[in-house]
Amino acid sequence: MAPPIVSADVFLAVAEPRRRQILDLLREGERAVGELVERLGLAQPQVSKHLRVLKEVGLVCARKAGQRRLYSVQGAELRRVHEWVSQYERYWEHQLDRVKERAERETRRRGAGNKPGGKP
Repeated sequence: MAPPIVSADVFLAVAEPRRRQILDLLREGERAVGELVERLGLAQPQVSKHLRVLKEVGLVCARKAGQRRLYSVQGAELRRVHEWVSQYERYWEHQLDRVKERAERETRRRGAGNKPGGKP
């Protein structure tokens, strides 16, 4: 059984790389446990454990189709993760702007060295 703190926190649930892989696969569409087992190369009990945690925090839901359970992504809880991460978007944009400015400066500097009368 998952530790109580993980089952109560969407952020801890997605911190586990295998759970993110499961979410990535489910993003493509609804999948049965057996298909996830095959695609991930994990044992069925491991996949089921990860699915249980994801379900407990509301990131996935399951429906019964005959004898199979089909899992799909539930977007509402992912919104919490997105909203938190998006607060840092300004930081990433600032860093990208700095890299772009530096690259443009370097390009101008190199271009000036190749022109007649330019500095080497």
